Amino acid sequence: MRRVVITGLGSVTPLGNNVEDFWNGLKTGKNGIGPLTKFDGIPINVHVAGEVKDFVAKERMDRKLAKRMDVFSQYGVAAALEAMEDAKLDAAEIDATRLGVMVGSGIGGLNAMQNQIIKMHEKGLDRVAPLFVPMAIGNMVAGNISIATGAKGPNLSIVTACASGNNSIGEAYRNIKHGYADYMLAGGSEASINEIGMSGFAALTALSNSEDPDKASTPFDKNRQGFVMGEGGAVILLESLESAQERGAKIYAEIVGYGATGDSYHMTAPTPDGEGAANAMIHAMAEANIEPNQVGYINAHGTATPANDSSETVAIKRALGEEVAHTVAISSTKGSTGHLLGGAGAIEAVACIKALQEGILPPTIGLETPDEKCDLDYIPNEAREKGIQYAMNNSLGFGGHNAVTLFKKWEDA
Repeated sequence: MRRVVITGLGSVTPLGNNVEDFWNGLKTGKNGIGPLTKFDGIPINVHVAGEVKDFVAKERMDRKLAKRMDVFSQYGVAAALEAMEDAKLDAAEIDATRLGVMVGSGIGGLNAMQNQIIKMHEKGLDRVAPLFVPMAIGNMVAGNISIATGAKGPNLSIVTACASGNNSIGEAYRNIKHGYADYMLAGGSEASINEIGMSGFAALTALSNSEDPDKASTPFDKNRQGFVMGEGGAVILLESLESAQERGAKIYAEIVGYGATGDSYHMTAPTPDGEGAANAMIHAMAEANIEPNQVGYINAHGTATPANDSSETVAIKRALGEEVAHTVAISSTKGSTGHLLGGAGAIEAVACIKALQEGILPPTIGLETPDEKCDLDYIPNEAREKGIQYAMNNSLGFGGHNAVTLFKKWEDA
């Protein structure tokens, strides 16, 4: 069993289109949510979103390749290229068959789907774009990353709704741990801020109707009313410790545990007793061989929906024990970014890794009125300086998917 470390980070988010801007925004309490600009959301009573701003794909990757991608793939490729550059890794200088990709998306090319269905309806079946299928299918974020980076190892795309990014990181970790690869680009990406994406979630009554960006995404607040749609994604480079040390790579953190479970309960709602999510946390801690009181920070799924936040609170207590749960610092960074669906777990993994590295725990912005059912330490509104050894990342998806990854602070042996 090999140890696995993180040597590269990349992201495209509502707080900025690189890791530095994203992390600086998180730790200073910046709000990346703003007025919805991509279409008129008034008919569905949706007014704000966590939109990516000033992203120009051709400035981040090959122009021809970018033109053949849906936006969700562009975000993923941009993040992967940033992670490769950050890690100072070039596929041409290594055995590329040992470099894999595990990057998922909850929905895939929803913009391509919407645009081409409208075109087909208005102009006829023979007017659908020749590249519609490879632009729309969800696996193409991983496929396009492989093409852009030269990765020839395991190439997969996991679809577990809002747990996709975190499951991808966990499964990539296992690939390296058990010897199937030496390097893995892992994470998630999403671009669902369009008419069909937002209308679908609005019909589920899952979205916030607030017109005020500062009061729209309020995880764990008593007055929370739903999540805010975000877009973007993140990719991290996982690498065997042996490889990282041999090439003198910068090491951000170590990944030491992963848990994945199913609720077997409901299509969209989590179990009220938190059993599934709690078991995923327990499995991650068991793999890491740590006790609950060693967890210093949890990046909660924390969507700001009434059912999610209360059940996740119960799950944390169930996994860590009531007494320990009240001592752990927890935050939901979705107050700052909105909910990136399949990309959420990936950008939140970056937040965990940076929190370990810098000893700064990002806040839950917008948390003004604590909910008595959400009575843990949710780091309201201002970041907290605190050195920690272990950070846990929770992701919960429609269908009852639970994914938890556990990271450890890197200290040179």
